[in-house]
Amino acid sequence: MRFLFIDLPIALLKFGFYFFVFSTPILGVWLASSLVAYINGPVWLTVFSGILLFPLIPIVWDLWGHRKRKAFGILSWGDRITLRTLVLNFLFIACLLALRPQTSFLALSTRGDWMLEGRQGTAVEVTRKSLFYLANQLEWLYLSFHQNPFEQYADSTLVQPQPSTNQTSTPPPKPSQQASQWPWEGVGIHPAVANMPASAETSLESVAQYIVQQEKDPVLRIKALHDYVADRIAYDAPSYFAGQYPPQDAETVFQRRTAVCAGYAKLLEALGKAAGEEIVYVVGDSRSQTSDLNGQGHAWNAAKVNGNWYLIDATWDSGYVDRSGFTKQYKTSYLFPPPNVMAISHFPDDSAWQLLQTPLTRGEFLRQPMLRPQFFADGLKLVFPTRSQTDVQGNALLQIENPRQKWLIASYSPKGGGQSQNCLEQPIQGNQISCSLSGLGTYEVSLFSGDDRAGQYDYVGQVEFNKS
Repeated sequence: MRFLFIDLPIALLKFGFYFFVFSTPILGVWLASSLVAYINGPVWLTVFSGILLFPLIPIVWDLWGHRKRKAFGILSWGDRITLRTLVLNFLFIACLLALRPQTSFLALSTRGDWMLEGRQGTAVEVTRKSLFYLANQLEWLYLSFHQNPFEQYADSTLVQPQPSTNQTSTPPPKPSQQASQWPWEGVGIHPAVANMPASAETSLESVAQYIVQQEKDPVLRIKALHDYVADRIAYDAPSYFAGQYPPQDAETVFQRRTAVCAGYAKLLEALGKAAGEEIVYVVGDSRSQTSDLNGQGHAWNAAKVNGNWYLIDATWDSGYVDRSGFTKQYKTSYLFPPPNVMAISHFPDDSAWQLLQTPLTRGEFLRQPMLRPQFFADGLKLVFPTRSQTDVQGNALLQIENPRQKWLIASYSPKGGGQSQNCLEQPIQGNQISCSLSGLGTYEVSLFSGDDRAGQYDYVGQVEFNKS
């Protein structure tokens, strides 16, 4: 009985204490080294930080407190060093997480396995999964400082999604089937939208009813609703850059004809309801390039067609935004793309809206190379690198499966701005691209594809390389 109620609990407490003592410095070094790898800092900084935390500062601290040692007479020199190491590392981790919570999560989620890069084997994969599992436990800290201004419209009572008789507005856990129409090659704006008379645009309801009358096919009807929103609404670039948004409800957007992503999505949701189609509002984060791993709040849609759910982003299909403002450029890249394609750039708050058999964690989402839908529409597959950020000692290498023999070009530029340089002297139809990075630092390598050697090339993706 003594063993069960006294000896065993004491042994467990001692084990837990010493585990905490020894794991805290390890966690501190892991966090610091991942941050260094994430920003492509010097390795000596991590080593120096580790030496400072253990044993240099604890020993100096003990020597400095030599005159007060009598107050700790019951503790041995080893006990004092242990406790001071514990306190220092605990404070170090707490300060980093408090001062840089989002960056800490991003660093651990994307580069937490930096010491395993280039290594393979069962033990390596188990260790890697364990590290990323630990990193994923800090997502709550990341989310507490990462606000999405468009969440407020998700519960709006102005327009509610209209469920079918045997389904709720929550998507089923099973993945959606890929729409046979995607990619919509050579398909322009739906004729019902392109030729819509002014008399049909007097209200949301009149627009929806006109489209219903003109298009009986449910897939093309959803496309027409998407086309109307993508074509008629201009992105509100001034509000986006100011970070202050006017009302984004469907009726306001319909009248003003300008909106940010929430307005596009709410308008499409409302048009769907008026047309008798089930289109819902989805909110989450998006990323458009590798350098913006932190992502930003975003809103898009999901539509139910013939019993299957499909994803839509009318905002990204309407054009693009840069510092000069909004440029209208209609496309259908984000109209019913395969769920795995959408999941590269869109991460919904509700993982069910990924429509994947196995939903991605936020870390898995961030570790993906940033590829555009056109990359997959061209039949391309990125073999290497498989991560959004990769360390290299020499040239940056891209290995691509290119079964359709698309013409490829690539360029690289220093992260944060700088002159862009071509990786190739001329376009290739091969499967390997090497970029001779000009010096140490972090570089963004952009990939472009085209059908003709001397024709137009589309931007299809970007990866990041740390040259050290």
